Amino acid sequence: MKSTRRKFFKNAMVASAGIAGFSHVNMIRSASLAEDSIPPPVTGYRNRIGVSTYSFWQFNGPRENTPVEKCIEDAARMGFDGIELLLMQMTSEEKAYLQKLKRLAFHSGLDLMGFSTHQGFVYPEKERRDENVKLTIRQIELAYQLGIPTMRLNTGRWGTIRSFDDLMANKGIEPVLEGYTEDEGFKWVIDAVAQCIPKAEECGVVLGLENHWGLGRTAEGVMRIVNAINSPWLMVTADTGNFLENIYEQLEMLAPKTFLVQAKTYFGGGKWYSLDLDYNKIAAIFKKHNYRGYISLEFEGGESPDTAIPKSLALLREAFTFNA
Repeated sequence: MKSTRRKFFKNAMVASAGIAGFSHVNMIRSASLAEDSIPPPVTGYRNRIGVSTYSFWQFNGPRENTPVEKCIEDAARMGFDGIELLLMQMTSEEKAYLQKLKRLAFHSGLDLMGFSTHQGFVYPEKERRDENVKLTIRQIELAYQLGIPTMRLNTGRWGTIRSFDDLMANKGIEPVLEGYTEDEGFKWVIDAVAQCIPKAEECGVVLGLENHWGLGRTAEGVMRIVNAINSPWLMVTADTGNFLENIYEQLEMLAPKTFLVQAKTYFGGGKWYSLDLDYNKIAAIFKKHNYRGYISLEFEGGESPDTAIPKSLALLREAFTFNA
C-alpha cells in the first residue's frame, strides 16, 4: 500500500512539472503573439461634432415652427455625432417630454452632449440674484434628467443697453449701472455661481461659463470668475463667435479650462455680424491644450439651415481632424 501511494505521488509530481513547463512555454508563446497583434499607437484623432438646436431656429419665428424633435432628426440625417439642446427652444420641462427627447436622440444615434441655458446674476438686488440661482439649480436638474454632462452658463449683463440689437451694434460693450462698480458685479456673479456648484457636483453636470456678453464678454472676465470659484464643476464653454477683437489670443486664454467649444459659422451673412474665422487655427489652439471634447456648431447665418448646416459640418470636420 505504501509503495503504491509513493508511486502515485511521484507520478503526480512529474505530471505537475510537465504541465507547469508546458504552461510556461505557452505563456511565452502567447506573449509573443500578443506583441505581434498589438496595433501601432493611434497618432491621429478627430473631435466629435455636434450641433445646437439653435442652428435650426435662430429665434426666427415661434419655437413651435422648429421643434427640437425635428432638429434631432435632421442632425442625425446630416451626419452629426451629437446635439446640444437650447432650453428656450424646448416646449416643456415635464419629465415625459424630456424622456421622449432622450429616447429619440439615442435611437437616432446622437449624444445629448450640451444644454444651453439662460440666467443672469448682474443685479444689485439680492432677491433677483437668488431667483436666478434657483433657476440655474432647476436647469441643472433638467440636464441631469436628460443625461447631459455639461450646461452653458451666462454671467448676465448690466442691462444699461436695453436692445440686444443696439448692444451688438456697440460690440457688446455697455456702461456699468450707475452707482455701482464692475468689481461689485463680479462679486455678485462669483457668489451666485458658487451657490450652484454643490448641485452641479451632485448631478454630475459641469457648468460651462460662456464668453457671452456682460461680465463674460472678455476672456479675462470669464477666467476671473472661473479661477475665483476654482472647482472642477465650473469650466468654460468657449464660443468662437463671441470675441470681436483679439479672437485667437482670447480663445487661447480659455482653452486650458474649456469643457465645450461652440463654433459659429455665418454662411449667407450673420444675423448681427460676420466673422472670418480661421478654423484650422482655432483647431490648432485647442489641440495644443489637449482638448478632446465636442465641437458644437452654432450656425448664425442667413442661408437656409438645410444647406448651410451640412456645409458647416464639413468645414468643422476637416478642421478638427488631426492625422498626427
